[in-house]
Amino acid sequence: MIERFLPRTKFDSYEDFKANYQVNAPEDFNFAYDVMDAWASEAPDKIAMVWCNDAGEEKIICFQELKRLSDKAANFFKTQGIQKGDVVMTLLKRCWQYWVCTLALEKLGAISIPATIQLTAKDIIYRNQAASVKMIVSVAEEPIATNVEQAMVQSPTVKCKALVGGCREGWLDFDTELEKACEKWVRPTGCDAAGGEDIMLMYFTSGTTGMPKIVVHDFYHPLGHIVTAHYWQQLREEDLHLTVSDSGWAKCGWGKLYGQWICGAAIFVYDMERFVPDHLLKVMEKYQITSFCAPPTIYRFLIKEDLSKYDLSSIKKAFTAGEPLNPEVYYQFKRATGLNILEGFGQSETTVICANFEWNTPKIGSMGRPSPLYDIDIVGENGRSCPAGSEGNIVIKNLDHRLPPGLFKGYYRDEEATAKVWRDGTYHTGDVAWRDEAGYYWFVGRSDDVIKCSGYRIGPFEVESALIAHPAVLECAVTAVPDEIRGQVVKATVVLAKGYQGSDELVKQLQAHVKKVTAPYKYPRVVEFVEELPKTISGKIKRNMIRQRDA
Repeated sequence: MIERFLPRTKFDSYEDFKANYQVNAPEDFNFAYDVMDAWASEAPDKIAMVWCNDAGEEKIICFQELKRLSDKAANFFKTQGIQKGDVVMTLLKRCWQYWVCTLALEKLGAISIPATIQLTAKDIIYRNQAASVKMIVSVAEEPIATNVEQAMVQSPTVKCKALVGGCREGWLDFDTELEKACEKWVRPTGCDAAGGEDIMLMYFTSGTTGMPKIVVHDFYHPLGHIVTAHYWQQLREEDLHLTVSDSGWAKCGWGKLYGQWICGAAIFVYDMERFVPDHLLKVMEKYQITSFCAPPTIYRFLIKEDLSKYDLSSIKKAFTAGEPLNPEVYYQFKRATGLNILEGFGQSETTVICANFEWNTPKIGSMGRPSPLYDIDIVGENGRSCPAGSEGNIVIKNLDHRLPPGLFKGYYRDEEATAKVWRDGTYHTGDVAWRDEAGYYWFVGRSDDVIKCSGYRIGPFEVESALIAHPAVLECAVTAVPDEIRGQVVKATVVLAKGYQGSDELVKQLQAHVKKVTAPYKYPRVVEFVEELPKTISGKIKRNMIRQRDA
């Protein structure tokens, strides 16, 4: 399938890949038709998805069945008045119906907003109003269904609600309606046709520094994930790939949808009620997963298990993204499984920006080297490119003409926020990093998180990695606190592992440990022990909340 979109698929080296990778994007490209329906025509019985849940239910869906179900769903949405350009929000966790809805909305040309079931009524109101949501499709479980209902009074644009996995007054039964819907669907033409530069998908950002912004992606976005799936994750048609992600996050699009299906790999979906390391490992063993991707937080819990109890020999490759990977986590997983964890880096606004590609020897703690899709640079506050070893802001340059596939179009209805990050044909990611002489990039932190102490610039990630290497630390957040003499000093907010209690003595041990592991001036002069860290609903640490509280 990728041969349809790439004039060349094999490369001799990273340098060859970076210089010569090209994407031929059809003018009216629509993933649902040009990839998924194409697979249904060419390999109708090929497995597209393996789905299971904690109740022991299992569903195996081939490409032909996905076409049939998405055609029926498109007809259902159409009967509810959904048409090209309308916005539909899905709160479907890891239900297999999410993938059916997504493909159906693409066929209609409607705009999909994946959302997490952790949203409160206030969160839903904000999203409905900000994006003019016309329809909501939600799981039946509480409290999300009630939260949706409570949001309706202040959501005048929402005209229809459909429920998956249950019946409820005031809602359509999605499963019943899907069963009744007509199977015949013809790709629209003329003004009703959708593809190319039309808006396909919108994500709400994590909101680590304020209210979430709405990231806008067009129909070319899936083609950007060829790099993600084929060249970073190295997936092939025989693979069964598991990315641990709820459908409400951009990581789902990264790891269990677009690139994987362009490659012809089958995606594995474990619809877990809650994350239990033992349950996840048993599922991976049972279904013989061949490729695995999870955020560092998941790996931190997995290495606390006795991994020798599980047969994970089917897994050939392991990956991580979402947050920087602490070296200690990498080494422990490597010792237990023999697998390198290949890190990738990107945002909701992009596809993979940097990654440890197959031609590269991975450097532990590095994001890897730039994707060929983007012209990446590290620039200082003066806007000039930084030399190797110097910290600066990660930017994507030379965007004056057509955008590379995968890059967002801007923030929806927010020209001010767009102009703040997108200036003079350059997208400013807001992330700080440095690169070494070999061109590998090393994450420092969000620009707001970098600490300036006595003239030194200190990135929180390095200090956090040092702390996590101590057995007493389960997780931590490093921030700056004001100091009359130094301007700012390093503070560590620490969640302790089981069996440890906070004390002055433990503070001294942690400080000495950091001085030993990294440069002594980076050690935390302030240490606070807490039960949990403030996080966004996507699980990212809200360091700004810690800073505000301390200030």
